[in-house]
Amino acid sequence: MKHPVDVHVGKRIRHRRWVSGTTQQQLADQVGIKFQQIQKYETGMNRVSASRLWDIAHALSVDVSFFFEGLEGEQMDVAMEGMPSDILSDKEALELLRSYYAIPENQRRRLFDLARVLSEAA
Repeated sequence: MKHPVDVHVGKRIRHRRWVSGTTQQQLADQVGIKFQQIQKYETGMNRVSASRLWDIAHALSVDVSFFFEGLEGEQMDVAMEGMPSDILSDKEALELLRSYYAIPENQRRRLFDLARVLSEAA
């Protein structure tokens, strides 16, 4: 049976890998394992050892703590109402996030302000 912490860490690995544009094979090569092992980590099927998580964090340019963010507050608060229960596995949300950060910063800020105004008016 999958442990909820292993599933959460796996989702965070997948999220960071996807946002950074890294394939499972590329990540596996960087940490010296087979891509199938990355698949198992990402689904929570296999637990990630501390040393392997350290290597993955280094390869994905994040602190190890990144993989545990949101673990305590898994329940959605009122501000998240209407959003998918697992935003990290929502492909549309991840594509939107990647596209958003590809926009130059000054234009991105204006887009953010527009989205906030539209959501408040809805």
